[in-house]
Amino acid sequence: MNIYQNIVSAKKEGKKLLAVLIDPEKMDLKHIPCFFEKIHNSIATHIFVGGSTDKDNQTESVVMEVKKETNLPVILFPGDVSQITNKADGILFLSLLSGRNPEYLIEQQIKAAPILKNAPLEIIPTGYILIDGKKETATQKVSNTKPISQEKTTRILHTSLAGEFSGKQLIYLEAGSGATQVVSQNIIEMVSNKITVPLIVGGGIHTKKQLEDAFNAGADIVYKTSRIWSGYLHLSLNCHITQRCCINKIPKVLLWISKIPGDIHMVVDRECGSTPAY
Repeated sequence: MNIYQNIVSAKKEGKKLLAVLIDPEKMDLKHIPCFFEKIHNSIATHIFVGGSTDKDNQTESVVMEVKKETNLPVILFPGDVSQITNKADGILFLSLLSGRNPEYLIEQQIKAAPILKNAPLEIIPTGYILIDGKKETATQKVSNTKPISQEKTTRILHTSLAGEFSGKQLIYLEAGSGATQVVSQNIIEMVSNKITVPLIVGGGIHTKKQLEDAFNAGADIVYKTSRIWSGYLHLSLNCHITQRCCINKIPKVLLWISKIPGDIHMVVDRECGSTPAY
């Protein structure tokens, strides 16, 4: 499996790709089979696994369970060197270009190098750029860096170009999974028109329109998280799309990235006091 060449080929052919990001800290292993029943009825093309932290060292266990359920490429999206496992298919070898903390510019990469040297993972050098999504993200807290304001378009462009010129094979514009403001279409279009490598965009994308806007502006891959809120929303094992799911007034949620127009996110029961379905 040559993951990167497939991404490049898709870009040349104008095919858009959708990655689903699974955070090991927020995914219960027993929910993975049900989760992938929905994924396989969706437009998803890639699975990213990782998060800013993994306090319980669940990454490898999650990857192994995911690999049992899918033939989609499983790519590590590690917050640090501790999240590397050779059970995946590949790894985004991230450098946090938007910040100036050497730990995430190069130190973590140096620590990872001897592990990756003999690992059977496809290594994809990736320039990771935090864009201000109007909400502090876990990455900001962990890396002790600030995102680039969306008003500083020239800086975002120059950072993206510097990433490509320094050998990054992907550029990743990240507003953060809890972002209240997505990366703007103007920024996506500007960066996409100037770089030659594939562009990943994510953070705060919840609706069909937001997804289409990102693709139409030039994103080659859009990522969406496996849940919209951390902590108390869990995948339902027993509910169907047309059923209400409410247990002790805590909403249960189905991931529904469907091929049906307009139905690309999560359906949450309104009577549980949760957000409207898209």
